[in-house]
Amino acid sequence: MRNCLAVVLLFAAVSAGPLWAQEQPSGFEAYGGYNYTRFNVNANAPGIAPSATYNGNGGGGQLEYNINRWLGAVTDLGGFIATSSGNGAFAGAGFTYLFGPRVNFRRGKVAPFAQALFGGIRTTDGIARSTGTENNFAMTAGGGIDVKVSKHVSVRPVQTDYFMTKIPDGLNNRQNNFRFSAGVVFRFG
Repeated sequence: MRNCLAVVLLFAAVSAGPLWAQEQPSGFEAYGGYNYTRFNVNANAPGIAPSATYNGNGGGGQLEYNINRWLGAVTDLGGFIATSSGNGAFAGAGFTYLFGPRVNFRRGKVAPFAQALFGGIRTTDGIARSTGTENNFAMTAGGGIDVKVSKHVSVRPVQTDYFMTKIPDGLNNRQNNFRFSAGVVFRFG
């Protein structure tokens, strides 16, 4: 029995090397793609329905610095134009600037990830109760999947996030939104 245990431990030690010697991630990754945001505004403001919703279409980009194989630091910038869900009328525009950690689960060609980003949103008038261009707190929590197509390029077919904003709305000044993104990732270094 003791000899069998020794053989199993020796086999495990010899075969563990190739399992740990996986490809190292690039130093930096740059993402660019399409963003869709569903804004849910519960407002108590003149000219805004009590449960107004807006569709935000636009684009965004991210820069990730990979600290190690599984942890990265992300900067996320995005812009959108919002229209009313009811009649499609222009409701305003916004620009997000978010920063935070990302946890990567790299497995061969597929790399799922989870992240929590914090920062702000700059909006024009018309969204919630803003009275002009203003900056307010924003954060996202979610994740996505990158699929490697070559050494330096991946496709991100899906990234979904809970997207919370703190735009003054005359009620609770908090909007619980949804954000979807898809695009391409380029790796450097």
